[in-house]
Amino acid sequence: MTDASPAPRTRARVRAPQLTGKGGWLNTGEKQYTLADLRGRIVILDFWTFCCINCLHVLDELRELEEKHRDTVVIIGVHSPKFVHEAEHQAVVDAVERYGVEHPVLDDPELATWKQYAVRAWPTLVVIDPEGYVVAQHAGEGHAHAIERLVTELEAEHAAKGTLRRGDGPYVPPEPEPTVLRFPGKAIALPGGTFLVSDTTRHQLVELAGDGESVVRRIGSGARGLGDGTADSAAFNEPQGLTLAEDGSVLVADTVNHVLRRLDLATGAVTTLAGTGRQWMQGEATSGPAREVSLSSPWDVAQWQGKVWIAMAGVHQLWVYDPADDTVSVTAGTTNEGLVDGPGPEAWFAQPSGLAATADRLWLADSETSALRWVDLDGGVHTAVGTGLFDFGHRDGAAEQALLQHPLGVTALPDGSVAVSDTYNHALRRYDPSTGQVTTLATDLREPSDAVLVGDEIVVVESARHRLTRLRLPEEAVRVESVAHRTQRAATEVAPGELRLEVVFQAPAGQKLDARYGPSTRLLVSATPPELLVAGEGAGTDLNRTLALNPAVAEGVLHVSAMAASCDADPANEYPACHVHQQDWGVPVRLTEGGADRLPLVLAGMDDQDA
Repeated sequence: MTDASPAPRTRARVRAPQLTGKGGWLNTGEKQYTLADLRGRIVILDFWTFCCINCLHVLDELRELEEKHRDTVVIIGVHSPKFVHEAEHQAVVDAVERYGVEHPVLDDPELATWKQYAVRAWPTLVVIDPEGYVVAQHAGEGHAHAIERLVTELEAEHAAKGTLRRGDGPYVPPEPEPTVLRFPGKAIALPGGTFLVSDTTRHQLVELAGDGESVVRRIGSGARGLGDGTADSAAFNEPQGLTLAEDGSVLVADTVNHVLRRLDLATGAVTTLAGTGRQWMQGEATSGPAREVSLSSPWDVAQWQGKVWIAMAGVHQLWVYDPADDTVSVTAGTTNEGLVDGPGPEAWFAQPSGLAATADRLWLADSETSALRWVDLDGGVHTAVGTGLFDFGHRDGAAEQALLQHPLGVTALPDGSVAVSDTYNHALRRYDPSTGQVTTLATDLREPSDAVLVGDEIVVVESARHRLTRLRLPEEAVRVESVAHRTQRAATEVAPGELRLEVVFQAPAGQKLDARYGPSTRLLVSATPPELLVAGEGAGTDLNRTLALNPAVAEGVLHVSAMAASCDADPANEYPACHVHQQDWGVPVRLTEGGADRLPLVLAGMDDQDA
């Protein structure tokens, strides 16, 4: 490594494969597009799936670039599903509106384009130049600055060559729907008999009368933003979780703003309790004064044991806000994504998205592992239902073999059992700790994301039907046909024995790896099942590593987490801008004689061996 700026790299020229998707195009006024139609424009493909919190982070990272370069850049979301529900066309239509996607989206339920571009992770960004060549690939988060710089270079290069075409893009916004709520997220019952609902897509909180339909008042301007103030002037950004605080106020997980807010129910005033408004990144503080520590996509909140627990979906952890000393801190989770029980600091989660407190347990819906889990009074983490990232379905019976599909909510019931908002199964499920049994309470809901107990009834947030639905708790469970699924991603065939893992990272132009405060790169490798790896697991600072795979294990998943920090390379700049690039991969592998002995994972740049 040198202190000088790296010499400009000659970009590899790889012809971009065509875009194909059985579900067709969204946000184009029903027009179908090919890459040839977009020749002359800089095209950024965003391979995403709507369950993935990292994909939602990237949607937000791209908004500024999308606006700034609207006449030269076309961003195309390629929706590539993980869960069976995400392959449903209407679910993709809903997600595009729910998350405010303002560019064309290709619905690719069979992963055809994903395979053509050899994508291995959600999210992945691919940059295509105006002549139709792939010039860069980035996996994970934190790449917007690098893509911005590349776009600026491509604009200049192709303007000089006469191959840049400016003008309006293909995006056509859908017609807004006049519903009272729009993709509501969470709800709570207020002391006066009304409900407070996070109206997520409209960036507001809505108080509804006891009938669950009539609007009492709206909190928030309705414009996406971060601003404290009155009920009319305050701004939220896709708020989700709500909980009644001990002082009678309501605490709000303001998800895309990465902050915890407080709503004074009497006055309607909104203030910020915790978070800086910036997304937490690896290496930053994990405890301290609440307004000085960054958070990452808080999705739900709950009062438990005198503190406010936060489901920090963005980094796969549980945090707490302590109102006594106005601090926040991590209580459980390593930031690695997966399902590992044990003491809080050693546990792994995967987008915890729903919380419910009882006297002796904090229940949580761990969405990406399709799991129901709980924390005991000593801080230990346990799993009631769920096996990992790639198994899901709708199966009742004994908890150890029962299946959920991306649940987002959990509700404590009076008999000690819990109701689970089993979001992608469109169902309300029940787990009874006393019997260890899972049953189905209701079906034919549409993406239920939360539920509130009111007497002997339960009020369900039907997010994709934009309403609250009141159900009487049944005495007997609903019978459903058992279904089990595994992710549609094809396993990578690798040879048993030595496997060379190479994480490809090329610092953006004008930047270099930065080691002033320690190693600039980090690599963490593990496997499910653990015995898949004979050697090579654990943490290190080299992005390349030789793994030894156990020939006695036919298949499994390699979990790879990589981070690289780069800073401006100009030695004259005393305070260079620095950026963290990070991604977690879960790579299903099948051990096959004659399989690959090299596994390249592109964090940023191009894999030269594929060029």
